[in-house]
Amino acid sequence: MLRFGRPALILAACVLLAAGGYYAWRAWSGGQAARAGTGLLAAVVQRGNLEDTVTATGTLQPKEFVDVGTQVSGQVKKLHVDIGAVVKAGQLLAEIDPSVYQAKVDGDQAQLLNQRAQLADRQAQLALAELQFTRQQNLMREDATSADALQSAEAGKQSALAQLNSVRAQMQQTESTLRGDQANLGYTRIYAPIAGTVVSQAAKQGQTLNANQQAPIVMRIADLSTMTVQAQVSEADVPKLRVGMDVYFTTLGGDSRRFRGKLRQIPPTPNVVNNVVLYDALFDVANPDRVLMTQMTAQVFFVISSATDAVLVPLAALRPAAREGAGKRAGRATGADPRARFAKGSAQVSVVGPDGKLAQRQVKVGVMNRVSAEIVSGLAPGEKVVIGTKAPAAAAQAKTGSALVPRATRGGGRP
Repeated sequence: MLRFGRPALILAACVLLAAGGYYAWRAWSGGQAARAGTGLLAAVVQRGNLEDTVTATGTLQPKEFVDVGTQVSGQVKKLHVDIGAVVKAGQLLAEIDPSVYQAKVDGDQAQLLNQRAQLADRQAQLALAELQFTRQQNLMREDATSADALQSAEAGKQSALAQLNSVRAQMQQTESTLRGDQANLGYTRIYAPIAGTVVSQAAKQGQTLNANQQAPIVMRIADLSTMTVQAQVSEADVPKLRVGMDVYFTTLGGDSRRFRGKLRQIPPTPNVVNNVVLYDALFDVANPDRVLMTQMTAQVFFVISSATDAVLVPLAALRPAAREGAGKRAGRATGADPRARFAKGSAQVSVVGPDGKLAQRQVKVGVMNRVSAEIVSGLAPGEKVVIGTKAPAAAAQAKTGSALVPRATRGGGRP
């Protein structure tokens, strides 16, 4: 027994190891191949809303605004409104000192009066010259005057008429100058061209403005009832946008309130910032309660597609459908973009049964974003799908008795 005891023990140990290996192989190849092991992560299929969006940052500006300037130079005599004032179209905003322009108007009017007096004198001289010419014609018919006297009378008549026309021309010139000076005098009173709110004020009372080279800006009036969002979109995302698509945005401190509109315009000229090409995307939003203000920062979301009350799974649960063949390999080559990888709308998921066994299932995919996907058919809310594997440390902890479904997905949390 001592002679054969050690080999017998070694042989028995080898038999036990072989039996254990065989059992482990059968368990792995048979049962475990169809079961969700403790190293897998699962998520619960849920219902919810889903959007595929392009995000951008933008700023708010009034859709309609006017920079109110002055067409004449002078000192600001009076400002009738302050920043924030709501004004009506035609309301008096400011006054420029009118002294110089009033003096010019008075001088033009005095000159016009003098020319009118000259006109009356020239008219009287013309009437006298016409009488003298008529008298000389009558005398010439009776041979009672000379031809020289008749010619002198005719020349006097023509001279009087020319002087009369000269005075009339001077009067027209003076009247034109008067109209211009009266217009400049009127420009000393600045009125609101549109109804709106005074959002900025560039001039102060008592300040002297020079309008000889360009019109100085006195204030800006904006209609705040409709605001325009100017969003800067990356050149990679611009092809995904289309005029008329839904868009919404939130503001800092806006309590996640969403303001909605429609994409109105994408100007073709880009802005290059630090070698990054950005395009402006413009859309308008109603602002009846005036909560939106100029230069506010907006986090903008352009809605490419959306689904309401849809069956949702994490995007990590999707695998290319096996029957796609070459399309499956092409899908892997496209990288992480789900819209390209599952463009045909079909995918495959691993479903965890009530007994923990795994089953491969074909599903039809709808709307997708970078996190979740809509399942049009093939899954029901409440089912569990595999989304990945745990880290080695997490798997070791799971062997001690942790549940198959991670705590984050228990209780139906949003995947």
